[in-house]
Amino acid sequence: MDPVLLARLQFAATTIYHFFFVPLTLGLSILVALMETLYVRTDKPVYKQMTKFWGKLFLINFAIGVVTGIVLEFQFGMNWSEYSRFVGDIFGAPLAIEALLAFFLESTFLGLWIFGWDRLSKRVHMATMWMVALGANVSALWILIANSWMQEPVGYALENGRAVMTDFFALLFNPHVLVQVPHVLMSGLTTAAFFVLGISAYHLVRGTDKPDVFRLSFQIGAIVGLLATIWVILSGHSQAQHMVQAQPMKMAAAEALWETEDPAGMSLFTVGDEDELRDVWAIRVPRLLSLLAYNQLDGEVQGMTDLQEQYETQYGPGDYVPPVAISYWSFRIMVGLGMAMLLLAGYSLFLMLGEQLENPPRMLRYFPFFIFLPYLANTTGWILTEVGRMPWVVYGLIRVEDAVSPNVSAGMVLTTLIAFTLLYGALMAADVYLLQKFARKGVTEDVLPAGEEGPIPSLVGD
Repeated sequence: MDPVLLARLQFAATTIYHFFFVPLTLGLSILVALMETLYVRTDKPVYKQMTKFWGKLFLINFAIGVVTGIVLEFQFGMNWSEYSRFVGDIFGAPLAIEALLAFFLESTFLGLWIFGWDRLSKRVHMATMWMVALGANVSALWILIANSWMQEPVGYALENGRAVMTDFFALLFNPHVLVQVPHVLMSGLTTAAFFVLGISAYHLVRGTDKPDVFRLSFQIGAIVGLLATIWVILSGHSQAQHMVQAQPMKMAAAEALWETEDPAGMSLFTVGDEDELRDVWAIRVPRLLSLLAYNQLDGEVQGMTDLQEQYETQYGPGDYVPPVAISYWSFRIMVGLGMAMLLLAGYSLFLMLGEQLENPPRMLRYFPFFIFLPYLANTTGWILTEVGRMPWVVYGLIRVEDAVSPNVSAGMVLTTLIAFTLLYGALMAADVYLLQKFARKGVTEDVLPAGEEGPIPSLVGD
């Protein structure tokens, strides 16, 4: 019944749940806008059918995501009032811009898109969806700017025990923003691509009506999925290299690196003793961690023992080692899933270029299960990002135990934690039910009478 632990569990539960919906919103908004652009440029009804089908699934996901995001805002003031007092002058600016600019832009144009079919011209209607995609991704940008300040504080001064903004542009161009934003936005596109691939494969294997819609959707998913996954991996590499410099303890925990090494070996598998900060059993590849950190075979990577001593001198007594097992395994799950998705996206492109979608191979029946891969990768990535920063809420400035609300009892937090868990479980069940229902239903609307659709286009030629 520790109120700090309960507040952390509640925020973790609501954040992870909310982030199930965010990446799909980011990526699918772009894919739907792309499909409608193809419709406007070619005037092929099949692209209109694709736009309406995937747009319907986008709307279901968007609605649940909005509801869950509102709860996070309230938790800052309710469970983490000391944190809000400390960072309010800085944290409030990007959150206000996100709500007043990006979210209002996204929601306003989404309304126009929903009700504008056959009322707006084709080009204007297409533009509204691009504005939705722009708003969604700009919204994510401002949230990431706020989060990046927690990871790497810049452009601030401490006044009367509070952090006060002194340089807005330093906040905006925080080095952490530059490596975090591409990784998250490309993760959104990867999530959307595998969502499209999985559902399209389901319909292609079943041989349902409108196979052209799902063949073209699969092709788009394969192209976007491969490009986005490659970009996720490259941006993740840049993020890891920046982590070595800005948050060395997080990288040491992610690699179970207890002692400083030069050159540093990368762990393939480690069983460690977190209390003693040592290996029980480990397999390491010599020099590989130095190669990943510096793009060369030599280079020092600091270990947790030396960093603990350094931080005790710098910040005072305390335990500055984050939960190693969680950091270590979340990092490996994320990276492993990234590599698996790269192979699957490459295989999807091979099927597309080989024109094998007319007679789907047996492997395609497993693609609906692969929809969950990016969700798990996104979740483990954020767990590493947040848990690996412990014990800090704002890196180097305020610790978790100093950020919690002093007047909120353990009983209050436990009650709301149980309530949110039950409510979010019901919402998740409703979301999965609706997505599954309409995804299985397929295309139900003929945009032209039968026989008037003309030849079916292909992204790889006829």
